[in-house]
Amino acid sequence: MDKPVEKKLTKKDLRRVMWRHYQLLGSFNYERQMSIGYAWSMTPVLQRLYGDNESDLKEGYKRHLEFFNCSTSTSPLILGISCAMEEQNANTDNFDDASINAVKTALMGPLAGIGDSLFWGTLRVIGVGVGAPLAIKGSILGPILYFLINVIPSELLRWYGFKLTYEGGSKFLTKIQEDGTLQKLTEAAKILGLVVIGAMIASLVIIDVPTVLKLGGTKVSIQKTLDSLMPNLLPLLLTFGCYGLLKKHVNGTVILLGLIVLGIIAVALGLL
Repeated sequence: MDKPVEKKLTKKDLRRVMWRHYQLLGSFNYERQMSIGYAWSMTPVLQRLYGDNESDLKEGYKRHLEFFNCSTSTSPLILGISCAMEEQNANTDNFDDASINAVKTALMGPLAGIGDSLFWGTLRVIGVGVGAPLAIKGSILGPILYFLINVIPSELLRWYGFKLTYEGGSKFLTKIQEDGTLQKLTEAAKILGLVVIGAMIASLVIIDVPTVLKLGGTKVSIQKTLDSLMPNLLPLLLTFGCYGLLKKHVNGTVILLGLIVLGIIAVALGLL
């Protein structure tokens, strides 16, 4: 019996992924944020690897339409690993495709922090601070210095980071697939991903109850009482409630509109 032909990504496929990644924020949504842009970027890879199998192609799109949010400057590092893992998945019968999203989730938080603080919070500010005064005076050095300080480092990280993570990821995945390490890393990535999502709940979901009760001449703050029981209890309960609705196949847009209406009513009544 002939050995199946190994499916391999071409340099053209990888370049197409990189050119497409500039549109990561082109279709941002509040439910899954940059997921559509990520799936769009991965389309050349998915079509190359699964184009002859409609079922596998659909599963590939579903994987990359899951929640994703990261700094655009560091996202290519994750894209490179995703490309390597999809290639490994297409050529390995027992590859755990759940590990692809587990690794994405584990990496997007730390790399978002690095990208935002380095490029948005540091190099961009320095570049504008140095370049803007010169540009106002009509000097061409203004935009040139901004490009040298902020844009060029970002572009170098994007392209070389993508190349390194794809090439390194391919070799690394082959090795750990053979010795069984991949399964352990997948479990570790899932745990880290849950930690990242848990931290996002505490930092992004904010509920403040201003109500103060007077009991026997003593003022009791509802918010402080809840915080004494468990900090961020209400954001956690709200998140679990939304998750329960999603498990029951309630549309995410309906949930979002419901939260908006609930928030307006609660604020009008003085509950929030």
